[in-house]
Amino acid sequence: MGQALASVVHRRRGISRRTRSEFIAGTVFASPWIIGFFAFLLYPMVASLYYSFTKYTLPQPPSWAGMQNYVGLVHDRFFWQSLGNSMYLTFIGIPPQLVFALFCAVLLNWEIRGQAIWRTIYVLPTLMPAVAGAILWRWLLNPQLGLVNAALALIGIRGPLWLGSATWSKPSLIIMQIWGVGSMTIIYLAALQDVPKTLYEAAELDGASRWRKFWDVTIPMISPVTLFQLITSILWALQFFSQAFILGEGSSGAPLGSLRFYGLYLYHLAFESLRMGYASAMAWILFLISLVITLITLRISSRFTYYEVI
Repeated sequence: MGQALASVVHRRRGISRRTRSEFIAGTVFASPWIIGFFAFLLYPMVASLYYSFTKYTLPQPPSWAGMQNYVGLVHDRFFWQSLGNSMYLTFIGIPPQLVFALFCAVLLNWEIRGQAIWRTIYVLPTLMPAVAGAILWRWLLNPQLGLVNAALALIGIRGPLWLGSATWSKPSLIIMQIWGVGSMTIIYLAALQDVPKTLYEAAELDGASRWRKFWDVTIPMISPVTLFQLITSILWALQFFSQAFILGEGSSGAPLGSLRFYGLYLYHLAFESLRMGYASAMAWILFLISLVITLITLRISSRFTYYEVI
């Protein structure tokens, strides 16, 4: 009995030593990521949180200012303008992108001749760099020489000024984003192909029409993917920068600040005005806004998102 107990204890100690050595080896192999996380993510976050409570204008050293930066943002009209522009892009621009991406995915899910070619065509716009895409759309939406207004003129419609108008500048960006929903479409296409065929067969036996099958079977079954696309799109829209910088003539957000989005104004404060403390406060407000919107979205979506239980 004593020998058996000693054998068990010995084996346990052996497993413990092996587990310890595996943990050390795993930590060593993961050390580049761990070092990168602390050096390039955690430390900058903690530092920016501290700077947000300081008066820090390069090259001067930071000095404690308390809540002065946050109070200043409340009275900053450009802050509210940039926040309003970003909210417009978020709540007005994302729904049509999701709808159009799902529509394209449904079309691409049909088994037709040349299916692979059509799928490639839909994805191609997403492969274009953001800067090149912005320059292309600046030319397409040119009020005098652009192809869009030329096409509208053929049917007797006088095209607007598009990017030259404060009224039409943000809708122009939304049109541009709808044009580039290829990645969304591919994710939706994968979700559609994962819907069990038996559910459609059961719906047909109950006499469901094609629309009822889409509404009562397809939409619920792909709802987790829709939630994922919605949250990632919201986070992307709140940080929108590249196209706005190109089309809005730099950080000015022309015309009349209609393209001065949150990320663009943050860039102006940090890297043009060098007001790092003020910009850090603005960055943390963006973090809180993103967190709140994400939590609200998750809370509301729990009523409409269906997760299959296996």
